[in-house]
Amino acid sequence: MSRCPALLIAAPASGQGKTTITAALARWHTQQGRRVRVFKCGPDYLDPYWHALASGAPVHNLDGWMVGMDAVRARLADAAQEADLILIEGVMGLFDGRPTAADLAQQLGIPVLLVVDAAAMAGSFGALVLGMQLYQPGVPFAGVLANRVGSAMHAQMLQSSLRDTALWQGAVQRLVDGKDGHLLPERHLGLIAAHELPDAMERLDRAAEAIGSTPLCQQPWADWQRWAVDFPSMPAAPSMPPLLQGKTIAIARDAAFSFIYPANLDCLRSMGAQLAFFSPLAGERLPVCDALWLPGGYPELHAAKLAANTALARDLHAHVEAGKAIWAECGGMMALSQSITDAEGVQHPMWAVLPGHARMQTRLGGLGMQQCVLQGGVLRGHTFHYSRFESEAPQAARTSRADQPVSAQSGEAIYAWRSVHASYFHAWFASHPAGIAALLGAVAVQWEGGAYA
Repeated sequence: MSRCPALLIAAPASGQGKTTITAALARWHTQQGRRVRVFKCGPDYLDPYWHALASGAPVHNLDGWMVGMDAVRARLADAAQEADLILIEGVMGLFDGRPTAADLAQQLGIPVLLVVDAAAMAGSFGALVLGMQLYQPGVPFAGVLANRVGSAMHAQMLQSSLRDTALWQGAVQRLVDGKDGHLLPERHLGLIAAHELPDAMERLDRAAEAIGSTPLCQQPWADWQRWAVDFPSMPAAPSMPPLLQGKTIAIARDAAFSFIYPANLDCLRSMGAQLAFFSPLAGERLPVCDALWLPGGYPELHAAKLAANTALARDLHAHVEAGKAIWAECGGMMALSQSITDAEGVQHPMWAVLPGHARMQTRLGGLGMQQCVLQGGVLRGHTFHYSRFESEAPQAARTSRADQPVSAQSGEAIYAWRSVHASYFHAWFASHPAGIAALLGAVAVQWEGGAYA
């Protein structure tokens, strides 16, 4: 049993500023010399980059369905043994999704710090906070932090609107950057990752300075202990089967292919794989490998540069000619296609390993938790994309939504073309390691209803 102060930072909806507040808290406490571990609820690749930079520690995802509650508890118990403070950023609104961030807080006894964008509020702030408090009895609350507040007078109006003023943890004024207008800038799939901005740490320092002046951070460290949570030790997880022992898995990793969960890398290593990272954007060739994982990211933003890496394209074609496996997720699938048409309607030729064309669009093309059946088990994950893919390649299977039977097959297509498997589906590897090993060439891939080499 380990005991550690913990907060789950949540909001009434997306876009309230909880990522900025979470990263600011992590940075501020790290500056005070404390060891901070940060986690992110739900499927998200981009927010964790900011939290990792702010805390100086790896950031893992927590989700009762995709990750599993035993794994969630084990991650938190391990963190509590080494950390002075645990911060968990919620997903969307506090009561959105299934399971919700509120469910996680209630099951684990972690108090919620509610972040509310109060820019256009006064007295209604108190009503909203009261409703959030009462909506699901049993969810512990640490208090509320008003974000994007205009002035000291505005903050006073917000504080006085609360039925229980003891909940008030302070106000943060709107944090903007003079160059682009946003402290943590966004684009179509979420925040721009921290490693893509040369002044990322400066931005975090500004956010930490702002939150450091709130009552939340001005209280003595001893007062944070009232939010301490007991994290029971968990039995050791079963050892991974050595299905990839002696295999080298090449993994594209750069600004075009950055949607990589650290836990997925852990899973591959636990199965015995050696990992060889390379950067297509830097003009690097395919490393000597037995299989290739092309994760998601933003190939559409770097299409011309990726297409110019003709040596890599030749390597990929030779890889497939040799019958070596490729698993390509979302952006990785788009890069393997014949072309990508960007948001301005310009068509960019790509590596032409997989027949098909990707086209960007302004509306969401897919969102939500997904699952599929292969190798006699269920692989869990999610989808989130603003493009559509049209291909003549055979569809080996389709995913289904988390709230459907796995046989529904109403979700994303999974294409099988020679030794390539590709989909908009982002997999959580530890949910079914044997399935991932198969996609990476360990054995023939057996989908429900058919077998593909």
